[in-house]
Amino acid sequence: MKTAVLGSGGWGTALALVLLENGNDVTLWSYTEEESGVLRAQHENPMLKGVPLPEALHLTSDLACVKGCPMVVLATPSFAVRTTARSLKGLLEPGTVVVSVSKGIEKDTSMTLTDVIEAELGPGHPVVALCGPSHAEEVGRKVPTAVVSASKDQKAAELVQDCFMNSRFRVYTSPDIVGVELGAALKNIIALCAGCCDGMGFGDNTKAALMTRGLTEIARLGMAMGGKKETFAGLAGVGDLIVTCTSMHSRNRRCGILIGQGVPVEEALKQIGAVVEGYYATATGKELAEKLGVEMPITEAAYSVLYEGKDPRNVLVELMTRAKKHEIEDSWV
Repeated sequence: MKTAVLGSGGWGTALALVLLENGNDVTLWSYTEEESGVLRAQHENPMLKGVPLPEALHLTSDLACVKGCPMVVLATPSFAVRTTARSLKGLLEPGTVVVSVSKGIEKDTSMTLTDVIEAELGPGHPVVALCGPSHAEEVGRKVPTAVVSASKDQKAAELVQDCFMNSRFRVYTSPDIVGVELGAALKNIIALCAGCCDGMGFGDNTKAALMTRGLTEIARLGMAMGGKKETFAGLAGVGDLIVTCTSMHSRNRRCGILIGQGVPVEEALKQIGAVVEGYYATATGKELAEKLGVEMPITEAAYSVLYEGKDPRNVLVELMTRAKKHEIEDSWV
């Protein structure tokens, strides 16, 4: 199948290689010609060092590469999803499936990214979210990985499954696009907190508690927004949470480590050198929780550190000394 991957960061490049490996005719689009030129000259992506780019992979900065593609993968940073989707209008063929692989919630509207894409493209283009525990660095090196293809359009979800799935990249389908996207976006908040705990020198006990209670918060908000509880026990829920909270590939965890070590938030964000989605997801998650009346104490605590300058050690004590509760009170399971 002729397909285009829009966004030549590590994730977009890794997914382009999966599609190419499966026999598809793949074009990898870069936002600037300079970025595309680097890929051509070096035959690898600086964000995926040691992973060669085959000659069969087409490289371009011309968005017209989407013409004639039955499937287009949108792999830009979350803040660029709306403008990129808007630019696609008029270029896509009728019925082209658009695959969103970015993780986040739009800052100003609190919309999921697939909702943003649908709003910009209008009807006639099925939208799929492809999410799950999947670091680009490992997918690029062909490490066995499993993800979820979620869409309100079952045929579109299955098309994505067929195009991507192979012996080292397993794809499940799901109709719960809301739950899948929210799990993928909100886990970045908990990963920031996990990194912060690491930076403060705490151990496995702390991280296990944080991840367990963090998943409860994610599921509560996700279900309040229409997601299915089963989704949060799956790859886009607990799976993505585990990989992001425990791996040094995770920008969110690395940023949290710096903050826990005492680096000011703005400086920590700058040192990571790439978008830290959890920073923005924290503000959006807090806003949605307040709007929907969902209790999210960890998210509120993260907000107080990231946006109000509170000391994470003091915030952790406040979390630990909250009023007593029964564990399954307001449980999502």
